[in-house]
Amino acid sequence: MNRKELAVYFIMGTENCKSEHPLEVLKDALQAGITFFQLREKGKQPLTGGELEQFARECQSLCKQYQVPFIINDDVELALKIDADGVHVGQDDTPIQEIREKFQNKVIGVSVHNEEELVKAVQSGADYVGIGPIYETKSKPDAKKPAGVTFLRKAREMYPNFPIVAIGGITPANAQKVKEAGADGVAVISAICESDDRHKTVQLLKGK
Repeated sequence: MNRKELAVYFIMGTENCKSEHPLEVLKDALQAGITFFQLREKGKQPLTGGELEQFARECQSLCKQYQVPFIINDDVELALKIDADGVHVGQDDTPIQEIREKFQNKVIGVSVHNEEELVKAVQSGADYVGIGPIYETKSKPDAKKPAGVTFLRKAREMYPNFPIVAIGGITPANAQKVKEAGADGVAVISAICESDDRHKTVQLLKGK
């Protein structure tokens, strides 16, 4: 995959959108210039079944209009069913090799937190890795302790050309520091969901 696609990686589910309709938030973010979108439907009352599939298809349709890759968090079966551009998995989800058998020519991203997980992901055929949480995050209650940019720097030294996106507590104020440490892009939830001016936010996240 093209590392530039990870520049501003937006993650969203219905429960991340407090006062606006989720599809309006996504459309606004796409118009503002996000470069990648992951549907992550989690929380206390997440959409499931047919409702989730319908919402996923609507998100997918919007992403296609703006030619932005659309991937789904964890749910490999849903991603296959609607022919998403890819899937993002954690350490406790389906192994990459199993996904790749079903998911030829699709994007597979993996969350990694240490050197061992990073090496395994790269050797198993991941297309990119997500490293984090870099800073304190309020979007993921079960997130591990913030790691800062130390491991991110190490990951970049180990794999100079491998696509890496950083996640966790990233804002327009600290995004540049994260990119300087080696990330190709920044993954954000609340920085965009809660923004009053998404165009400005996305440009700042891009470093412009």
